[in-house]
Amino acid sequence: MSAVSAAMATPASPLLAVRGVKTYYGNIIALKGVDLEVNAGEIVAMIGANGAGKSTLMMTIFGDPRPREGSILFEGRDITGLQTHEIARLRISQAPEGRRIFGRMTVMENLQMGATVAGETYFEEDLARVFRLFPRLKERIHQRGGTLSGGEQQMLAIGRALMSRPRLLLLDEPSLGLAPLLVKQIFDAIRELNESEKITVFLVEQNAYHALKLAHRGYVMVNGLITMSGPGRELLKRPEVRAAYLEGGRH
Repeated sequence: MSAVSAAMATPASPLLAVRGVKTYYGNIIALKGVDLEVNAGEIVAMIGANGAGKSTLMMTIFGDPRPREGSILFEGRDITGLQTHEIARLRISQAPEGRRIFGRMTVMENLQMGATVAGETYFEEDLARVFRLFPRLKERIHQRGGTLSGGEQQMLAIGRALMSRPRLLLLDEPSLGLAPLLVKQIFDAIRELNESEKITVFLVEQNAYHALKLAHRGYVMVNGLITMSGPGRELLKRPEVRAAYLEGGRH
């Protein structure tokens, strides 16, 4: 095999790689040796019951808490020891569980806070993108975040994350507490971001149906461990996934 052929045959490194990560809260182990990968251009979903460790993994990737064992790599660089603000500068952005918007700030001020990492060069362009995805935010531009509906706050949390021009977008329970119509709108926006903007997305979700239908690949987490992985729609068909996460829901 020629050098050129060998190079072509070598698979690209994942954008995000989590290797053997163990995270503790005091003496309680929350993540028990997690391994996963997210490749550039993918939507990857992690599903699991409440308390499985999904949000802990998302926060660990973003630097708080720190893993006690294992490593986290972004573009091949070990970011395990970096502070959260240093991770953000690498164009990793997060819309955390519970939205955590700035309730006393307006919609515009929240979006401006999200843009601090990226600077002012593309601010108007990025603002237009957010308003195109979520027209409701444009209508509420001068309204305080704390007075928005739950769905509008989730749109704002995602919009704020997008203002940093992320290469990797972390979404923690984006559908939590939302009505079905709003859930569809949020997932449609995630799909559009991935397809048209080529943004890589890693999301954790209790809504297995929507998450795995959307995702290129998925992981199942149970009690701090990955128990299954595979293409999203294949996981949806697995009897154990259907029994555990789709009982009484859509099939």
